[in-house]
Amino acid sequence: MEIKLLSGALGAEIKGIDLTDVSDVNFKKINDLLLEHKVIFFRDQPITKDHQIALAEKFGPLETHAYVKGLKEYPEIVRIVKGKEEKNQWGENWHSDVSYNSKPTKAVILKSIKIPPVGGDTCFSNMELAWETLDPKIQEKIKDKKAIHSSLGAEFFIDNYKYMEGNEKRNYDSYSNEHPIARTHPETGKKILYVNWTYTKQIIGLEKEESDQILKKIFEHQARLDLTCRFNWTENTIAIWDNRSVIHYAIADFFPGRGLGHERIMDRIAIEGDHPQ
Repeated sequence: MEIKLLSGALGAEIKGIDLTDVSDVNFKKINDLLLEHKVIFFRDQPITKDHQIALAEKFGPLETHAYVKGLKEYPEIVRIVKGKEEKNQWGENWHSDVSYNSKPTKAVILKSIKIPPVGGDTCFSNMELAWETLDPKIQEKIKDKKAIHSSLGAEFFIDNYKYMEGNEKRNYDSYSNEHPIARTHPETGKKILYVNWTYTKQIIGLEKEESDQILKKIFEHQARLDLTCRFNWTENTIAIWDNRSVIHYAIADFFPGRGLGHERIMDRIAIEGDHPQ
């Protein structure tokens, strides 16, 4: 097995592991790598949808998205499509997937199907390091507090994305849940800074103005480049990230004469997590 670190903060490319082997022994290797590096990548993996689902099921129960329809034959898989003419893409801006759920996503397995020749990288930021390096005064202020995470409603996930289809049977209204700002990782015991720019709206117990000021400082801190890694996709790459420990940002740098004019297609499976503690 070969491991290539992507930055000093997190992320690794892995060679020499068979992702179609879902034995307990092989899964332990994958999970140990995930816990250590937070996000791991495997290039040149032309695995089937059934293989992707089988691997995801080793992590736990699969999640269905509140607002977006999965593939017809594989409803667990959400196909993320950026059309040739589209300048924006699903997942732009810093976020932790579905942090607004009562049990937010544990992990995500994403397979690249079609990738532009340039543009569309994804950045990840390590929220364990973000907590460790946060201003101690802010740590003290928020360490026992919770924050409100809002789902923003179906339009946020569908309206600006021509090829993303809504889930007709779901309620399209927004909803919210409260989670600890400093959560504890259920497997490692590490503290995690569990807020994000997209879905976290207010710190409970603080006036709105003070909450906004503190969240602004936290969001700026989370985006520090020394806490991040950036991944340049190639087709048939599998990414697995620990959604409890990272936030991520799909960069929509699709400009005329460069990334614009090309499709970007990804298949996403999410694993249901626990109630953050």
